Amino acid sequence: MWTVIYIAPNKLIAEKYKKILTDEGMLVQLRAIGSTHLGEHASVEILVPESEAEEAHEIITGAMGS
Repeated sequence: MWTVIYIAPNKLIAEKYKKILTDEGMLVQLRAIGSTHLGEHASVEILVPESEAEEAHEIITGAMGS
């Protein structure tokens, strides 16, 4: 089961965090939320397998601080 660990404000930030997580060996999915006409500016959910959610959240939190 996939779990949302973060909602990025746009696709650019979501892609940045996806790369950080995949570099750590995690499976990551991105899912746009809200209106599709917003395109690159729509909020994006970052999802990982439930078993990796806690670790992924810690990685994202650490990346925000740097």
